[in-house]
Amino acid sequence: MPTTVPPQPTITGLVLTQNGERLVGKCLASLSFCDAILVVDGGSVDNTPAMAKEAGAVVVANPWPGFANQFTFAATKIETDWFFILDQDECCSPELGNAILKHIADAVRADNDLAPPLTAFSISRKSWYFNRFMKHGGWYPDHILRVFKTGMVTFSQDAHIHYHPKGESEHIDTGEVIHYPYTGFSHQLAKLNVYAEQGAESMRASGKKGGILRGVGHAVARFFRIYILKAGFLDGRAGFLAAAHGSFYAFSKYVRVLEADWGHPFNHK
Repeated sequence: MPTTVPPQPTITGLVLTQNGERLVGKCLASLSFCDAILVVDGGSVDNTPAMAKEAGAVVVANPWPGFANQFTFAATKIETDWFFILDQDECCSPELGNAILKHIADAVRADNDLAPPLTAFSISRKSWYFNRFMKHGGWYPDHILRVFKTGMVTFSQDAHIHYHPKGESEHIDTGEVIHYPYTGFSHQLAKLNVYAEQGAESMRASGKKGGILRGVGHAVARFFRIYILKAGFLDGRAGFLAAAHGSFYAFSKYVRVLEADWGHPFNHK
């Protein structure tokens, strides 16, 4: 009997948004290879939801509960076989889009052949920082899980989001996501402030100790790792600035674990 070829699996492009009008149009346009586009908006006060609807996305509003909870909520709205996560400040290259379609089709065929089930794929990401696409300092190649079989992944969060696929994963080595994370130094510092606070809260919850000396030690070690061990110096001024900001993040996180009474005596509890 002739072998029956499974139908091409369907895929949704998933984007979480919040005040992302800077790049959301280009982001959603790059998902044209998907069968559906779902935007879950966390409470934008700019034109992001309207721009998403104009781009043909299904837009669902859900007040921002944190990354892990928002992804968990969004996953319940997916109706396709697979989904691909793209951040609102990222674009998917055409080469990667084509490669994703090929890999999920191959995963279906492998599953039918009783091979270990593939439920996730990682992709490569390159990021623009200061005046260039970063190539060193741990920025590139940035391999991150982003393609998941629907119903086969869970999410958790500390300072960052983590994906936990229920099965095997492989890397897609064709194409890449292009990332524009910051508009300038103030934007980067605002993000670092959020991440440092989340990291400190996670440390407190797990009983880990912070402090000034620990902060200084981790800051120096992080700078050395990014700038020297991972050759960040080869990215010129951008490499130094990235290492310096990474160092400040580490210091800020460990210092914030300390408790203090900032208002005493003027607005003491």
